[in-house]
Amino acid sequence: MIKNKLKRLGVIACTAVLALAVVGCNGDNVENGNENESENNNANENVETNLGKQLDYKIIGIDAGAGVVQSAEQAVEDYDLDFTVQTSSGAAMTQALADAIENEEPIIVTGWSPHWKFSKYDLKYLDDPKESFGGAETINTIARLGLSEEMPNANKILDQFYWSTDDMEYVMLQVNEGAAVEDVARQWVDDNQDKVSEWTEGAEAVDGESIKLAYVAWDTEIASTNVIGLVLEDMGYDVTLTQVEAGPMWAAVASGDADAIVAAWLPGTHAKYISDYKDEVVDLGPNLEGAKIGLVVPSYMDINSIEDLAE
Repeated sequence: MIKNKLKRLGVIACTAVLALAVVGCNGDNVENGNENESENNNANENVETNLGKQLDYKIIGIDAGAGVVQSAEQAVEDYDLDFTVQTSSGAAMTQALADAIENEEPIIVTGWSPHWKFSKYDLKYLDDPKESFGGAETINTIARLGLSEEMPNANKILDQFYWSTDDMEYVMLQVNEGAAVEDVARQWVDDNQDKVSEWTEGAEAVDGESIKLAYVAWDTEIASTNVIGLVLEDMGYDVTLTQVEAGPMWAAVASGDADAIVAAWLPGTHAKYISDYKDEVVDLGPNLEGAKIGLVVPSYMDINSIEDLAE
């Protein structure tokens, strides 16, 4: 009897010990599970907050007077971002982009298309639900007042100038890869006489008449201005190409110091300039359609909207 009772007590004691052990283990597992979940949540939050820190809260822009920079600054305000837009130049921006991509590092730049970088790299625009950058744009040709009367053949060629994104990006990419823009423009004109003949249709050749074209130092405008400048030269014009900033470029056409530009991004990027000079210039219409501006990142970055930059 005594032995049986002792056995029963031993079984009960062992059962109690096992139960406590199980509860203890389960308690540890629950606690560890909660800690792991908390750590995962913190890690996810850190991924979001660390992006700004990795970027030093900077968006790499181009020259301060550019419309895309002004739109980027507007986006910072619209989305209540802690970022600042760091102005530089087109060349400095694309170099920073190339360096980041080489090391697969995060970067945000002010971007526009057409541009050779979209042919060379795998990039994406960040969605802009608040439309800080506006919608699709065109690149227009703007002439000074009186050009159509004083230089009707040049005005006709400029008015009929129109090409595609693929055309422009081909020229830009060749120049970016080291070819001289004059050589690339010549090759493109020689290889695309069907398009060139549409631009010059109805225009008569001249003998050394002077014409001045201004342009801003964007890859797009370097390409287009050199191509149309060469076409005008082939038609007998003495062509002068002058590189300036965006504001002085518009002012030069308005004052008559330049005869025309093929570099007006409308309606958004150069909205201020067309508003300031609308009565002092003539808009000959688009020479390229489907242009766009916005914030651009490498496709390997795990963000898709400007809203993702808000903490």
